Amino acid sequence: MLDIISISKTFNPGTINAKTAISGLSLHLDQGDFVTIIGSNGAGKSTLFNAIAGAFYVDDGAILLDGKDITFVPEHRRSRIIGRLFQDPLKGTAPGMTIEENLALAYLRSTENSHPFSRISRRDKDIFRERLRLLGMGLENRMKQPVGLLSGGQRQALTLLMATLVTPRILLLDEHTAALDPATADKVLELTREIVAKENITCLMITHNMKQALELGNRTFMMANGDIVLDVGGEERRHMTVDDLLTRFREEAGHALDNDRILLSR
Repeated sequence: MLDIISISKTFNPGTINAKTAISGLSLHLDQGDFVTIIGSNGAGKSTLFNAIAGAFYVDDGAILLDGKDITFVPEHRRSRIIGRLFQDPLKGTAPGMTIEENLALAYLRSTENSHPFSRISRRDKDIFRERLRLLGMGLENRMKQPVGLLSGGQRQALTLLMATLVTPRILLLDEHTAALDPATADKVLELTREIVAKENITCLMITHNMKQALELGNRTFMMANGDIVLDVGGEERRHMTVDDLLTRFREEAGHALDNDRILLSR
């Protein structure tokens, strides 16, 4: 489904500020894999997401999706098949536009149409309303309201809906609940779990919560120095504790995990 083959990326090459963010990273995902990703700051997590999404082209290696080489496909074309949520709820939506207009843009971008609002039918709007109703936030009754009036949790739930309105081939979740209060974060996380399972979406989710990383999905990656140093799944993962995960990371990476935010979330 997704094959990443020995990709590398160095920023500011040939200068004193040169920084190798990804080094020889490879991975394979099957359809429906839900992978949680743990790693310290600078481990390469968000850089990996940017490489998959096409925010930049990698220096070496290849990225294949469903057997098609997308290594040099531009970001705007990848966005039709790759959904993404960021930590900041303010990203991913247009605050001055209504809920309905934001959904229309997401729907028509994913279906490769143009001239957005002239092509949204009454049936499309009914679908938007029904999908909003499933969020359980009452947004189906506020479709004409600007998104800027929504709370952070409502905006993040809306962004999740926009990213999955047309089922993406891959969904990238970059700590998408980290900026929310605990109750709202739990709600958005449960919505995430339900949507990903229902649509059998292949998903990668960066998280700082190690317990969450073992409970969600079917695989866990741990990253360090721009590469995946640990990939656990199946029976091994089902019986693994947070302490087991930390021990395996130390064995594979050659050093202990040193991110206080991750360690305090145990």
